[in-house]
Amino acid sequence: MINKVILVGNVGSDPEVRTFEDGGKMARVNIATNERIYNPSTQEWKDHTEWHTLTFGRRTANVVEMYVRKGSQIYVEGKLRTRQWEDENKVRRYSTEVNVDELRLLGRRADNERPAAPMSSYDNNYGAAPAQSRPAPQAQPAQYQSAGGYAASAPETPSVETVDGGVDDLPF
Repeated sequence: MINKVILVGNVGSDPEVRTFEDGGKMARVNIATNERIYNPSTQEWKDHTEWHTLTFGRRTANVVEMYVRKGSQIYVEGKLRTRQWEDENKVRRYSTEVNVDELRLLGRRADNERPAAPMSSYDNNYGAAPAQSRPAPQAQPAQYQSAGGYAASAPETPSVETVDGGVDDLPF
């Protein structure tokens, strides 16, 4: 049996990120996908927008927190999950979400940068520490060099594949 979802869409609002006591993170984002549907009886095309809730765990949540913003275009692969809970009136509610396994940032790199105003303790340079306390960059070993000229991240660091097949050197 297969449970696989592939979506390309635009983020509707800035990510909602939660940090747990053990340091783990979870991020939630809503994206819109659009399709054009032709109605033969009226001979008109109509745009249909579908909203999807995406959840990201652990390392992917860090990437989402640093790079995904309202309006970003993203590609995701994941699995459908349905949650069940009771609201304050004891009514049973359901929510279907996509648990994301793979994330690719689409569009230009500038589209995914932090906004001009600093957020929490981060500056607006991809969430890095202030310049005076930032360590000097380390050269990547040769095995992490990609054909596109970007240094791919070491295996323990999350990386995001770009549209042209190169690997973005997150978080720098």
